[in-house]
Amino acid sequence: MTLMLLLEMAAGANPQRTAIGSADSGISYEELLRKSMAAAILFRSRNAERVVLCDESSEAVPIAIFGAAAAGLPYVPLNYRLPDNELRSLAARAAPAVAITGQAETTRLCLVDGIDPVESCTLVEPDAELLGFDSPANPPDDSGDPDDIAVMLFTSGTTGAPKSAVLRHRHLQSYVFGSVEFDGAGEDEATLISVPTYHIAGVSAILSSVYAGRRIVQLPRFDADDWIDTVEREGITHAMVVPTMMARIVEALDQRGGDPILGLRVMSYGGGRMPLPVISRALDLFPITAFVNAYGLTETSSTVALLGPDEHRLAHYSDDPAEKGRLMSVGVPLPSIEVSIRDDTGQVLSAGRAGEIHVRGAQVAGEYLETGSSLDNDGWFPTHDSGFIDHGGYLFVQGRNDDIIIRGAENMSPGEIEDVLLTHPGIHDVAVIGIPSSDWGESILAVIVPIAEAPPAAELQEFVKERMRSSRVPEHIVVVDELPYNETGKVLRRVLRVRFSSLGDHTY
Repeated sequence: MTLMLLLEMAAGANPQRTAIGSADSGISYEELLRKSMAAAILFRSRNAERVVLCDESSEAVPIAIFGAAAAGLPYVPLNYRLPDNELRSLAARAAPAVAITGQAETTRLCLVDGIDPVESCTLVEPDAELLGFDSPANPPDDSGDPDDIAVMLFTSGTTGAPKSAVLRHRHLQSYVFGSVEFDGAGEDEATLISVPTYHIAGVSAILSSVYAGRRIVQLPRFDADDWIDTVEREGITHAMVVPTMMARIVEALDQRGGDPILGLRVMSYGGGRMPLPVISRALDLFPITAFVNAYGLTETSSTVALLGPDEHRLAHYSDDPAEKGRLMSVGVPLPSIEVSIRDDTGQVLSAGRAGEIHVRGAQVAGEYLETGSSLDNDGWFPTHDSGFIDHGGYLFVQGRNDDIIIRGAENMSPGEIEDVLLTHPGIHDVAVIGIPSSDWGESILAVIVPIAEAPPAAELQEFVKERMRSSRVPEHIVVVDELPYNETGKVLRRVLRVRFSSLGDHTY
């Protein structure tokens, strides 16, 4: 069986419950099932091998996900924010496909000096064609193989051309079945999806919400004020954001007077490192909200570890440094997931020692269309993230392996230095990177965004020295107006390294 099983179960349990949109004018679960079945017939009629979506979040997204599953085709969402040439290149790699696009993306996908790079690609306008479908005369038979490809997601391509991460139906089903209670949502519950359609969080949010029977409200483009207004207007009970979104929401609420939001029951976040001042302030502004920090990757079908609500509140109010420090962890692995920390030779490290994070479980795919499986013979997937597990079993993610600073043969996590600098009252945002040094191999550069006037460099260096070892003190401090982030809240350190690597051995 395919992912269509999730929708069939939800529609069978609550056919008239609203699945997508406002409670009084949205699409019911029964309607979503019919439209998805009809979409499957359309997809099959186009002789496509994949279903591409290149548009903002709308009702077309769940219809495309489940319609593709019913048609036995992989669902491939594209980053519509990419430059034209990059977007068309990815579309060409997905062809032959049927593509669901907004009007602007139609032209961007298909015109390159009069040559169509996706000549086998048929374009479908979601409003005019896809959403207008209803009861099919001959519904497709959902008897697909769980080992078929369900979703193909292009990675961000930080070290080269984007790779095609492959998630099979069994991987995504394993994640949903292992982390979500079927029909567990109350009729009044609604989730707000504001993460990008082309990110694993956007896919897993649709699947999890449908299986739980929760109403889905979509925010096509994130704006902090729109997010707050939508939460209040739509009676949102559940939401997921990335760290940059959380920071903007906190800032917007403070600008509105700092009144707390009381209706939101669960707020999950992930996709990047959450600054301690941001989550601490969010816990005050959402006093009855259960916060969940979710750590996962595209290749693991989303979440593999969670820091739950109790741990958030305990850490927030605790005077115990060890307990308080766990607010910066990603919690403990899901019951169905194993995690180990290994050194460069593959040796498993003991608690407290940092190395590369490896994960294993039924939901872990670790596969790419171009290179095949990255799992070892025992099923372990190397995440290329650095981290450690403390003596209480809590996982701390320090960043990508490529981000680790090696100064004089000592490995340093940029995140721990950033966490200290963010507690300085004059700093709004910061990113720490390593730049070339003839003496040390790498030296530490802090790129800061001040709140107002930038604090003196000597003051910031002394601030770090008082709270960390002297080897962690940045040799260089640069002031910028803003840091470069991607759409999922990860700071683009590679951009900063290119910009500032020429500082080298100079003193600033």
